[in-house]
Amino acid sequence: MNFQAMQLHRRDLLKHVSLGAGSILLAPILSRLQAHADGRPITAKRFVFVIESNGLPPDHIAPVGTGRRHRPQKPMTGESPFVDLPLADQKLPVPLEALEPFKDRLTLVNGLSSRICPGGHSSNFGTLASRSVPTGSSNAVGETIDWALGRGLPAIFPHVGLGIAVQPSKGIIYNCTASGVGQKLPTICKPEIAYAALFGSIANGSAQESFRAQTNLLDFMTDEVKRVERHLAGPEREQLGSYLAAFETLHDRQSRLNDIAHTLREQAPVASDKYTSDVETDRLDAHFDIGAAALITGLTNVLTISSGVGDADIYMRFSGLGINIDKHQIGHGASYEGKTADELAMIIRHFHVGQVARLVRKLEAMPEGDGTMMDNTVIVYMSDGAEAHHSRCWEWPMVVIGNAGGRLRAGRYVDYPGYGQKGHRTLANLYMTFLHAAGLPCDTFGMPDPNLADFDQEGPLAELIA
Repeated sequence: MNFQAMQLHRRDLLKHVSLGAGSILLAPILSRLQAHADGRPITAKRFVFVIESNGLPPDHIAPVGTGRRHRPQKPMTGESPFVDLPLADQKLPVPLEALEPFKDRLTLVNGLSSRICPGGHSSNFGTLASRSVPTGSSNAVGETIDWALGRGLPAIFPHVGLGIAVQPSKGIIYNCTASGVGQKLPTICKPEIAYAALFGSIANGSAQESFRAQTNLLDFMTDEVKRVERHLAGPEREQLGSYLAAFETLHDRQSRLNDIAHTLREQAPVASDKYTSDVETDRLDAHFDIGAAALITGLTNVLTISSGVGDADIYMRFSGLGINIDKHQIGHGASYEGKTADELAMIIRHFHVGQVARLVRKLEAMPEGDGTMMDNTVIVYMSDGAEAHHSRCWEWPMVVIGNAGGRLRAGRYVDYPGYGQKGHRTLANLYMTFLHAAGLPCDTFGMPDPNLADFDQEGPLAELIA
């Protein structure tokens, strides 16, 4: 058989595969395999927002040696240059060490303000909406950027919100995502609820009962996968195997000892079932597994994972890292077991960034078109507390991993001039940059800052658009 005939045969096989009980789960995967067999480019984009509470200081994301510190909490006078450094020759700060292998697709952003938000311990729904919220209010004030992206990048679930709250008993909270004014969207806090809600949707009738009776997704899908594999040619069969390997982590219900050199882990709890654990690190670990599987299967293209986000959960305690004081105490300068408040914050941040790095590796292992799923994914790490425990949102540090299929310029550290200085830009401009990268161009988002009326607050950040 010549090459052209073999290609046609491959396409025919994919087009005529019929799906059974697992159709919702396998259809997006087979669609990507079909596009690869047809030689069509992958255009879909994915966005992940990882939000940690209690502030992200600018120096925690600035390359070593830049000397970056907090700027004065007031409008700045004079001029300061726009900083643009390639990361290739820069050393990442301790909290971001896990991202060292990905520096070529990493963008570190300092200097963007969002004074329209209230600040304090948390800007709640204002964080992702770039809108004014009364201090301490938990009202949804408008569409958030994660929902705006999900609405424009349709999938079975336009948006999936996962997270952890101080109280392990809470199954669902409403803390940071909204589809409009007064329209809060849920964050699922119990991993077992998230698992059932997402993957229980793949089946109906007796198949759904079968799924509920199984302890893991692979058990349910085994027969279906074997049947589909028989119809696939070699290249697509190998790629399907790569996708399915990603679900093996859902077998692992035990907490993992994270490879973090800067923890007090010797005081941490004994490993347990992380899907039902009261330990916050276990639950967050499980949510990253579930979120990765939801992205890989195509159940969603937009995922938000929040860690103690919102005023109600600023007292999150990371006992799983051996730190037995809460983040509010740390924010007020409390030390523990010989570690300063800043060192404790870095340990907790190192854990979160390690989870992000693990997600990047999973998406890198998934074939998509001529590359991997990570090629078409952007992961954003930020805080709902902007730059400090008691923030006033003068600047909002951001870590961005991925270039959205070449639509974003990456491998850089950029630092915009301070609030009130020539060239200053806002967080809303970055959100518009994400919309442009997703193929959803928009030159306004959220609310403009009335104190920056003479500044350019529209459109994307030209320095980040490829």
